[in-house]
Amino acid sequence: MEVGILAYGGYIPQSRLQRSEIFKTHAWINPGLKGLSKGERSMANWDEDSVTMAVEAARDCLADHDRNDLSGLYMASTTFPFLDRQNAGIVADALSLSSGIQTLDFASSQRAGTSGLTVALQMSGNAGKPILFTTAEKRHTKGASTLEFTTGDGAAALMVGSGDVITRFVGSHTEAVDFVDHYRGEQASYDYQWEERWIRDEGYFKIVPAAVTALLEKTGVSATDITTFCFPSAARNVAASLAKKLGLPEQSVADNLQANCGETGTAHAVVMLVHALETAKPGDKILVASFGQGCDALLFEVTDAISKLAPRQGISGSLARRRAETNYAKFQAFNKLVTLDLGIRAEVDKNTGLTTLYRNRKMAQGMVGGQCSKCGTAQFPKSNICVNENCGAIDTQEDYPFADRVAKINSFTADRLTFSPNPPAYYGMVQFEGGGRLMADFTDIDPEGELEVGTNMKMMFRVKDYDDNRGFRRYFWKATPVNPQSKGE
Repeated sequence: MEVGILAYGGYIPQSRLQRSEIFKTHAWINPGLKGLSKGERSMANWDEDSVTMAVEAARDCLADHDRNDLSGLYMASTTFPFLDRQNAGIVADALSLSSGIQTLDFASSQRAGTSGLTVALQMSGNAGKPILFTTAEKRHTKGASTLEFTTGDGAAALMVGSGDVITRFVGSHTEAVDFVDHYRGEQASYDYQWEERWIRDEGYFKIVPAAVTALLEKTGVSATDITTFCFPSAARNVAASLAKKLGLPEQSVADNLQANCGETGTAHAVVMLVHALETAKPGDKILVASFGQGCDALLFEVTDAISKLAPRQGISGSLARRRAETNYAKFQAFNKLVTLDLGIRAEVDKNTGLTTLYRNRKMAQGMVGGQCSKCGTAQFPKSNICVNENCGAIDTQEDYPFADRVAKINSFTADRLTFSPNPPAYYGMVQFEGGGRLMADFTDIDPEGELEVGTNMKMMFRVKDYDDNRGFRRYFWKATPVNPQSKGE
């Protein structure tokens, strides 16, 4: 059976930092940055990281698929929150996947996204069951750097395997070259970037054509047959120049999303692929290439099955769910580019009991509650006694997942006395469809007042709090409006 992509998903954070605001702050030191000050870049909230974004992209991808049918979950990033804890395992827990699946992390290169995807495609053909591949990035950049303007935060997910694929995997080729265009050492917080023209002329224009040419020769596909060329470079005209050099059609060059998102690092080749799949037609040939200590090139052919795939939020839906952010200081605070006096209330010790975390991981990371097998009452968290006052049965609770259930606000408040990295702290009681309620933190809330009792809310996997003393972070689920209004410039 043919191997390829079975489904896709995407996630871009809601906030869009206006690049003009970045320039206003740094114009005094580098007026030359004005050329980068147009458009906007995606900006993760304080409680988002590469793991939480990967979870959201994966949920979008798995919208109508049986999660028990997966044989593995792979994740790629160069900004993993944990260096010695498997990040793919956290994503698998949040998705309530079986503990019997294979989980792998891919890192250390900007082409880890395409390298991981290639491995997933190869492995899924042997596994007999699909593999979920996720990739996400939240890069830290120095103030007044070009990367601060051109990068963005985001994630994408693909379910790959054999069967009724929406795109057939035609082939791949890799050129492994230790060409160091940038690097980040073991103790460094930021990338060290080399000269752009040298990267373009010696890197992009020599290594990428070698990989793509080898792939086309291997698969017997003509360059003129390529419908879409996805190449994640923020540098202007690089993809178009590569297409011309390779003989690809001029109109095949895909939008690099620089105007309204920015380059999402390791994830961006897959983000662009997902964006292309949203409008692809049967017969289209999609060429994906990424650069980083060499080049990966992958070729896909769209099948008739793409018309049967249920609609997803994808990248386009995420980009439509936006709110313009004009507070550059907030961006600096969320990314810890400045040291703020957060007050006494922020000084509570955040030590996490790892035994407690493990014992409650299904509840905390998977948002699994309980349902009484006797009366059908759902409750969160799960307990030994049914909360229905007319039942009260003991030991009748069965696992009941809440993460994908819509809830309505019963009550809420905006609290400026409780510490929050993004005050005020919004929280309230939400009532789930089908039963069960929870006093939940809210996230991605418009301070101008989009909340009211009865508002439909969905749950999102987010960082609960950070333990900076020990380098740990705890995750939990928060509520956010289902259909927020797109606002801003």
